[in-house]
Amino acid sequence: MLVSLLSSQTPLTTSSSSPPYALKLGSSLFVDNKDDVLISPDNVFTAGFYSVGNNAFCFSIWFTKPLSTGSHTVVWMANRDAPVNGKRSKLSLTKTGNLVLQDADQDLPIWTTRTRDLTDSAELKLNNSGNLYLQSKDEKILWQSFGFPTDTLLPNQPLTKESMLVSSRSKTNHSSGFYRLFFDSDNVLRLVYSGPKVTGVYWPNPELRAWDAGRSTYGSERTASIDTFGRFISSDGWFFNSSDDGIQIMRRVTIDIDGNLRVYSLNENRTFWKVTWQAMAQTCMIHGSCGENSTCSNQPTFGRKCTCLPYHKMVNQTDWSYGCEPEFEQTLCGNGHDSFLHLSHFDFYGYDLKYLPNVTLDVCKEECMNMCSCKGFQYKFDKKQGIFLCYPKFLLLNGFSSVSFNGSLYLRVPKITLFSNTTKATQELGLNCSGHPMMVEMERVYDKKNERGSIKFLLLFTYVFGALEVVCIIYFFYKTRKSVTKSQGYLQAATGFERFSYRDLRKASENFSMEIGRGGGAIVYKGVLSDNRVAAIKRLKEANSNQGEAEFLAEISTLGRLNHMNLIDIWGYCAEGKHRILVYEYMENGSLEENLHSKKLHWDKRFEVALGTAKGLAYLHEECLEWVLHCDVKPHNILLDQDYLPKVADFGLSKFFDRDGRDNSEFTKARGTRGYMAPEWFFVSLPITSKVDVYSYGVVMLEMITGRSPQGGDQSGGYERPMVQWVREKVADGYGGKSNWIEEIVDSTVKGEYDRIRMGNLIKVALQCAEEIKDARPTMSQVVDMLLRGEEL
Repeated sequence: MLVSLLSSQTPLTTSSSSPPYALKLGSSLFVDNKDDVLISPDNVFTAGFYSVGNNAFCFSIWFTKPLSTGSHTVVWMANRDAPVNGKRSKLSLTKTGNLVLQDADQDLPIWTTRTRDLTDSAELKLNNSGNLYLQSKDEKILWQSFGFPTDTLLPNQPLTKESMLVSSRSKTNHSSGFYRLFFDSDNVLRLVYSGPKVTGVYWPNPELRAWDAGRSTYGSERTASIDTFGRFISSDGWFFNSSDDGIQIMRRVTIDIDGNLRVYSLNENRTFWKVTWQAMAQTCMIHGSCGENSTCSNQPTFGRKCTCLPYHKMVNQTDWSYGCEPEFEQTLCGNGHDSFLHLSHFDFYGYDLKYLPNVTLDVCKEECMNMCSCKGFQYKFDKKQGIFLCYPKFLLLNGFSSVSFNGSLYLRVPKITLFSNTTKATQELGLNCSGHPMMVEMERVYDKKNERGSIKFLLLFTYVFGALEVVCIIYFFYKTRKSVTKSQGYLQAATGFERFSYRDLRKASENFSMEIGRGGGAIVYKGVLSDNRVAAIKRLKEANSNQGEAEFLAEISTLGRLNHMNLIDIWGYCAEGKHRILVYEYMENGSLEENLHSKKLHWDKRFEVALGTAKGLAYLHEECLEWVLHCDVKPHNILLDQDYLPKVADFGLSKFFDRDGRDNSEFTKARGTRGYMAPEWFFVSLPITSKVDVYSYGVVMLEMITGRSPQGGDQSGGYERPMVQWVREKVADGYGGKSNWIEEIVDSTVKGEYDRIRMGNLIKVALQCAEEIKDARPTMSQVVDMLLRGEEL
């Protein structure tokens, strides 16, 4: 029921063909009045302002009947990350058909549906399924909450390629948390940890291929939902039934604060929820569950238990997701002041600096000690191969302690810390392993026999020792060769890259003679590989090849985890001596720069270039395992395949950065190409963020639309105007009533062949990207959304 609207608002009416309670055009719901709510016809769901803290409210949908604890179950929120004031805030349906959430303390809307109703009779309604929807007079759905889920799916609510579930931060903090459920670019439904520093897939098992995990990559429709019988079906082939499958049971699918995806069923009295299915049986296998520098253990009585590593303390005493921080001061790298603390039965998944098979413990220690970013290393025995494996790590996340794990973590700490806290270390390291035998390295002691044949023994020993020395030299040479081969094989398996020899690439490119492009740090050649694949061979100049092989391989191993249809594919690499070479797929139609004035690049293809480029950059900025700044977005670095579909190139070697942005300003000099560079590059005090790529993207799109270079827009009036300024002036002419402003901007190559409304929208999106103030620019995911919606800004 909707009651107590102010007398100045449009009165509510009922009709037999629609739910009896609706918000009409020109009406509002006020946070001050608890009775200002919408209720579904069957009284199961309520929509209104929900208190999320002290004087903080979110417009939400919840189950009307409270649980036995007195709390309500919220299933959707409009403004979970920006609560409004508890006084004078309101949700209004404007006379133009736009639903707007207004905070009393701010002039700009907190949230809006960006809809428009041309029939002047739209209504906001809440149906029995829990779907809040805006409907026009002709029963067209203008907007619905089912299309924008938060952390919950209700029966028959689809999860699509355009939506995702995002967990809440905590039980009392409903803002966006670290866990997501969505379809990736391979059409597979995945659970992903997206923490402050890193991102990682944990369901389905990331060690399995999609097919081995029971998933198909051919379901391009990307949709999943649970029906009223409790049957969940996904387009990637995944399906399950809740344990109480059947009709007339209220259910919901929720991604909880711990990262687990669960199906909840409401009991008959509707007083409590019970779990009837969950994705992860062992919650410690959920990435980031205890934060970094900590371990997770499954306790029979208490469930999951988090513990800081020795000499570490919690960052936030009330929230384990922040993890733990060292209690000691970090020593200078390579000064010999560090040592290792042995932690038995501790396993840490992922974030390896390298993989070292069949090495001794001392070699593993030395490898970690020689890498400044190494926080410690995993050392375990592999029964299948019969060898010891070494994994130096740059991040200690996803820690798990279990006596069943046959391995150890060696934690890197300053020697002074170990020597001054021996008792503490001993107390904190102990696991209750009294029921398990301890493995002890036995020392054999032989009795000495006083024989008169000592001289014979010494002669025999000399001969045997000499023979053994020769055998050891041969064996060491063989194992070294084999170790290198295994290491290279691991890199190929881990990154999907093939390792090429310098000789092979020189042959493929006819002694690097077929040059197809060059930049400040590399020259690109066309080549034909031994399997007849045509490739682009990018040879880094020696000035940019000074990094060691380990660092180079670590960097491209990160690139190996980048996978998107609008990013150029990397096939392999070469790292021999001073040579650093990358092998890419060859793009038949060259770069956007070469095609800017081509008639083959008509309007539809240009729009696809704009959209595809935005999707590729959005993936680099927001979706991949480690966020990547491109730092040099320009037409030369946007390549076109045989169908003129765009692929962003030259990404990844510029800058990887943490998801909390703490190292996003560690640039020693400006990067990029003049004309496409954001203003932040020229001010030392301004941090460098992903918005520099957004600015460059906007300039590139304007260049593609106008056909003019960034630094030469117009020469009228006796001086040369930059292209962005010139376009802004033309758009201002349009606001001033000039009807042909778009025609004056668009390149003559595409005149008359474009959709005028979509072109105007693209121009305005590009200008918003090229704003001087970085905070005024949208994110690349917002750019994708604006282009897909095609609405005027």
